Amino acid sequence: MASISDLKLREIRSWYYRDFLSVKDIADKVGVSIDSVVYFMRQHGLKRRTLIEASRRRFERKPLSFSIARKLSASDRSLKVIGAMLYWCEGFKGNEKSTNSTVDLANSDPKMISLFLNFLRRIYRIDEKRLRVLLYCYSDQNIPKLKAFWSGTTGIPLSQFSKPYVRHDFRIDGRKMKHGMVHVRYSDKKLLIELKNLIDSVCGKYAPVA
Repeated sequence: MASISDLKLREIRSWYYRDFLSVKDIADKVGVSIDSVVYFMRQHGLKRRTLIEASRRRFERKPLSFSIARKLSASDRSLKVIGAMLYWCEGFKGNEKSTNSTVDLANSDPKMISLFLNFLRRIYRIDEKRLRVLLYCYSDQNIPKLKAFWSGTTGIPLSQFSKPYVRHDFRIDGRKMKHGMVHVRYSDKKLLIELKNLIDSVCGKYAPVA
C-alpha cells in the first residue's frame, strides 16, 4: 500500500472538508489507493463523513436536470403561479419519510395535463427525455388509441410511456374517464423540492396564515 507524505495533510483536509471530495476523488488526485487515503485520514484524526452526510453531499453536488427561467414575461409569471397551485392540488408532494423523489401529477383532463407540461417546459426548461407517462385505463378501452391520444396531447413520445395500468373490475355505467387518466412524471428530487418551495412561496404571498 503506497504511503502519503505528511506534507499532503493540509491539502487532503481541504479537499475533503472544504471541497467535499470523496475518498476516491482524493485517491485519484494523489495517485494512491483508496485504502491509503483511509489509513492516512485515520492516522491524522480526519473524521470521515457518515453515510447520511455522504449521501447528502452527493445529492447537493448532483447537477440539475432543469434550468429555471429567470426573465419572465407577465404571462410566464401568471403561469408560474398557476402551475404552483395546480401541483399543490393535483401533484404528489410526499412527506419527510417518503423516499419517492418523483414529480408526479395525475389527471384525466387533457387541458390540465397540457397546462402542467407547459409550466414545466417554460418555467423550468426540463429535460424532455426524463419525462414519463403512465396510462390508467379500463380493459374494454382501446389502449393503443389512448396512448396515441396522450402522446399527441403531451408531445411525449410513446417510447417514454410506462406499461399501462389496466383496470378490469369496473362498472360500465360508472366510468367517467373517456381518455383514461395519465400520470405525468419527472424523476428529479431537486425539481420536486423546487416545486414545494414555490408552493410555499405563493401561499405565503397570497394566503398568509397568522
